[in-house]
Amino acid sequence: MSTPDHDALQARLRAEGLDIFGGVHPAPDEPHLPRGTATLLLLGPHEPGFWARLTASAEWQDGRPDPVDRWSRRVIGRIACDLGAKALFPFAGPPWLPFQSWAERTGRAWPSPVRLLVHDIAGLMVSYRGALALKQRLALPPPPAAAPCDTCAGKPCLAACPPRALTGAGYDVPACHAFLDTARGAGCLTLGCAVRRACPVSARYGRLPEQSAYHMRRFHP
Repeated sequence: MSTPDHDALQARLRAEGLDIFGGVHPAPDEPHLPRGTATLLLLGPHEPGFWARLTASAEWQDGRPDPVDRWSRRVIGRIACDLGAKALFPFAGPPWLPFQSWAERTGRAWPSPVRLLVHDIAGLMVSYRGALALKQRLALPPPPAAAPCDTCAGKPCLAACPPRALTGAGYDVPACHAFLDTARGAGCLTLGCAVRRACPVSARYGRLPEQSAYHMRRFHP
């Protein structure tokens, strides 16, 4: 398969349950990237529909560990092979690849008031399943003019955490785990982090509570 333009490649990815969450034109011979990379595309779940597709996969149903990562390797790896590209993953470490800094460089993800990354489409539910390092230089759509937080009325993420473990002052991980051990923490465990859900952009993204519950169980077994 020859390298398509951005829109054609996005359509191919969406058919697989993925989406382009931003792109970068890196400098020549940039660290952490294969030599000759001209375009780096960051990939995340396409909603609605990602979770249904993933849970129907062989990786989810075979009972082996890490089904989400294994699904990502297979699907993104196959697309990379078709394109003559290289697949990169945020979970393939150590050493860990700088996905957060790449995300900020796309102009489509920013530090939020609670310091977590916020994405223009996924909000605080943003996650990166992988990336494609392409040898061809793809024309990229212009990013948004500003972060969604700049015009967010009230910034509800700042006051959404029941135990005040995740605020503008940072993230108190032990306090978060302690809260999740209580009856009051059941909502976050079954629906997802209250701070992430409070983001108006997250609310429009279409991520299912079942997906958030799965990741919360991984975070707090």
